[in-house]
Amino acid sequence: MIKLAPSILSADFARLGEQVAELSAIQGVDMLHVDVMDGVFVPNLSFGPLIVEAVRRHTRLPLDTHLMIEAPGRYFRQFAEAGASSLTVHVENCPHLHRDVEAIRELGLQAGVAINPGTSPAALEGIVEYVDKVLVMTVNPGFGGQRFIERTLGKIARIRAMIVASGASVELAVDGGISAKTALRVRRAGAEVFVAGSAVFGHPQGLAAGVREIREALEAL
Repeated sequence: MIKLAPSILSADFARLGEQVAELSAIQGVDMLHVDVMDGVFVPNLSFGPLIVEAVRRHTRLPLDTHLMIEAPGRYFRQFAEAGASSLTVHVENCPHLHRDVEAIRELGLQAGVAINPGTSPAALEGIVEYVDKVLVMTVNPGFGGQRFIERTLGKIARIRAMIVASGASVELAVDGGISAKTALRVRRAGAEVFVAGSAVFGHPQGLAAGVREIREALEAL
């Protein structure tokens, strides 16, 4: 099933509540993606639990919360209490990945694992069957508006094959440079969940037009 997750990192922060409410009323938006950055694991600062709590007051959509932070386990409970629906951690900075995934699930949330462009899919072996989602970064994490890395298409296909071989029910998501132009190729490689920031929030005709353009491209397949 195709799902679209606009990333609020690209929102107008002065109008965040208004834009979240607007997205919630647009057909074709399945969840909202919340990028949490600490300026250590990635070179940028963004949101914390207080923003998740504020966003939750404006929407009933699932909040897909992506933790690009060091030692993310310190904050699982805070994000759960703030209203997150799922928590995704990075394979690159979680030495006890299975323990972190289990801790997320014990809080009643869906658990995801993200993988950076320079990390081999082999890093996911042994964890795929324990997660609800694998998030493939198709740009280097840290900033919105980056250009899609073409070579990640092969990685997406390899991870799709890994998921199928595991027999587990795992969603395959992509994040970075997703637009109407790139989404179709990513879908063909095996992705199901599409995180899109500037292609939605930066669309010259507004949020609904940005969502519609990506959905139409995906549904053409």
